[in-house]
Amino acid sequence: MTDRHERLSRFRSFEGPGDRGEFEPFLRRLAVLLCAIVAVQVAGSIAYSLTESVSLWHGFLFTLDTVATVGSDPTPPDLAGQIVKVLLIVLGVGTLFYALVTVTEFFVAGHLGEILEERRTLNKIEDLKGHHLICGFGRVGRQVARDLQAGGDQFVVIDELDENKHIADHMGAPFLQGRPSDDEMLRAAGIDHAISVLACVDSDAENIFTCLTARELRSDITVVARASVEDSEKKLRRAGADRVISPYKSSGAEMARLALQPQVTGVVDVAPEYRMEEIDVTEGCEGAGRRIAEVRGTTTIAALRNAEGEVHPQPSSETVLEAGDVLVAMGTVEALKKLEALFVPGSARAADSVLGDLG
Repeated sequence: MTDRHERLSRFRSFEGPGDRGEFEPFLRRLAVLLCAIVAVQVAGSIAYSLTESVSLWHGFLFTLDTVATVGSDPTPPDLAGQIVKVLLIVLGVGTLFYALVTVTEFFVAGHLGEILEERRTLNKIEDLKGHHLICGFGRVGRQVARDLQAGGDQFVVIDELDENKHIADHMGAPFLQGRPSDDEMLRAAGIDHAISVLACVDSDAENIFTCLTARELRSDITVVARASVEDSEKKLRRAGADRVISPYKSSGAEMARLALQPQVTGVVDVAPEYRMEEIDVTEGCEGAGRRIAEVRGTTTIAALRNAEGEVHPQPSSETVLEAGDVLVAMGTVEALKKLEALFVPGSARAADSVLGDLG
């Protein structure tokens, strides 16, 4: 319970976009108002005691009656006492009215609702174990969130933009508004119980600071970072990132691969010289109509998905490949290149044409 209260206290004191720090200014205004009321009460008690020649206790009662506008005590007969009463009415009513405005503003502006919502968010995060921290909720961060959600994993979003809160709320994910590189923000997001930090901010500099902070707070946590430019990849690794992903570099390489090898729909690097690919059996390719044993070479066919969407793990070597099938093959880069060549669209017609010319 102590740790939870400490987190709540730290979270209220964050500075940044939005009204997250409104609770402390409200308390300060109330404290000033309380001091003003006490000062008016003390000054009025002394003034009444001197002008009306009564005890301080009676002066206190006169002052309280005047400030509260009760009017149960008679008006002082002397001019000095009447002046004190007028001043107390002006100061007392003005102070009370300002206090009423302050409290009304706090409720009408919705600050109380924000504070309660923050407490609910922190309580929800406190109960999370083995979750992920998505630092930055732009296009990349949102895609990461969708993939994690599809896999049933829990995550907390940290972002500086208030408009991204609605997207996180729609996904049912806790959202903390602030800088992901801030120590207290990562602690509030539950980095002590998280399994990974995903630095997805558009700024490479912010991602570097996020990696440094996360690594300092948790030396054993997995850190994956986004790099917008190639020069930042080494810096991110030195900052503590275990893996660095460049969306622009990856998308460019993917577009080039799809243009050069349209029959290969997916690639996963297993090792520097070993990978897994999804290869489409296209209409009219050389591999269509052949058995798996005839085309696989030194690769391993892990699965076959037919045109109806049915998946057959480790299909028989006697299985005949048809147009619309998708092979999931594993092997070395060289072996997969030979396999890919058999499924180039129109490769069978091209081969027949070449054989015809030779004949």
